Amino acid sequence: MLQLLNTTSKFPAEVFKLDNGLTVIYQHIPATPVVVVDVWVRAGAIAETEEWSGMAHFLEHMIFKGTDRLPPGVFDQVIENTGGMTNAATSHDYAHFFIVTAAQYLENTLPALADILLNAAIPEEEFIRERDVVLEEIRQSYDDPDFIGFQALTESIYQRHPYGRPILGTEAHLMERSPLEMRRFHRSHYQPENMTVVIVGGVEKEPALELVNRSFQHFAPPLYCPLAEAEAEPPMIEIRRQEIHLPRLEQARLMMAWVGPGVEQLRNAYGLDLISVLLAEGRSSRLIRNLREQQQLVQNISSSFSLQRDSSLFTISACLAPENLDRVEAIIGDAISELQNAPVSEGELSRCKRLLSNDYAFSTEAPSQLAGLYGYYNTIAAAEVATTYPEKIQSFENTELQQLAQQYLSPYRYAVTILKPC
Repeated sequence: MLQLLNTTSKFPAEVFKLDNGLTVIYQHIPATPVVVVDVWVRAGAIAETEEWSGMAHFLEHMIFKGTDRLPPGVFDQVIENTGGMTNAATSHDYAHFFIVTAAQYLENTLPALADILLNAAIPEEEFIRERDVVLEEIRQSYDDPDFIGFQALTESIYQRHPYGRPILGTEAHLMERSPLEMRRFHRSHYQPENMTVVIVGGVEKEPALELVNRSFQHFAPPLYCPLAEAEAEPPMIEIRRQEIHLPRLEQARLMMAWVGPGVEQLRNAYGLDLISVLLAEGRSSRLIRNLREQQQLVQNISSSFSLQRDSSLFTISACLAPENLDRVEAIIGDAISELQNAPVSEGELSRCKRLLSNDYAFSTEAPSQLAGLYGYYNTIAAAEVATTYPEKIQSFENTELQQLAQQYLSPYRYAVTILKPC
């Protein structure tokens, strides 16, 4: 039985709850013959204890190793033989698995996706074989200087919270884990109350919902696994500085970060999105215009705001010559101070609103984009807020941005990681 949850007319999809607690989000797009099924699970790296670090991402790999009914490789054959595609991703807050298929093949493909998610066998020989794949992925990540710098930066920002740990885990931790422990992690977290199934595309509602209800009916009883405790970070009271020297690095990296609000303060998060665009998106943004176009002190510079469930991350990153590091960091500090001390001009604010609203429009054109948007928001907050973003962005006044800069950004309290050539 399905219970309809959402009542707002502004949200274009419908949200249902199955008797077992599974959430289903459905949107019919009759103009497309394609259907996207995207299953989101609240079982990202934040669910791991430190000793089990990397388990969520490793499990993402092992999900595709099949079940007692679908041996390794058969699921991929089912999807590919119908001309479809499949993929998955793991973050700190979630793991998600999706298929894209022609509507007439949904009856064949959706049950197979449900089977591998609910009944993952995690065979020992596949566990050992796939662990080598994940370990090589970890080793390759440390060949990337930007990954090294960003991971060091997040560890400096999040000294207690799991957000500071690498999603891939570490070689030492993964070598200590067993298939039995992974089965416990799977059976603990891959339960209906933690999952959202999103269906978007050219399929009628009744057959789609009936298929989901039938396919996601039989969950195995949960097993115990150690539960992570996410500690709140204390307020930052100083500049946390670290310097890393790397061989074969042609340009230095300057990475600065501030802790932002989580999903419980979404409006503040959206305001920091605007500030990020104002500082370093487009040639007319403040830092790009000053540091790259006018003074030519950086090769490139960017700013981003990454929304996360518990607390988010505001970053500014630059690629530059080592001799310019101190000067550029000081100029960025001055730009933060200017935001705190003077309201943004109406022209700048209008430009930022236009850029973010257009970017939202461009990112919601395809069924796969909509499915990802609904699943992401329903996993960390609620699906309905996904479509309120443009309206909220347009409602900001310049004085509110000034207040947010005063509240969350400081030229005297932040984390900075510097990468230099050896």
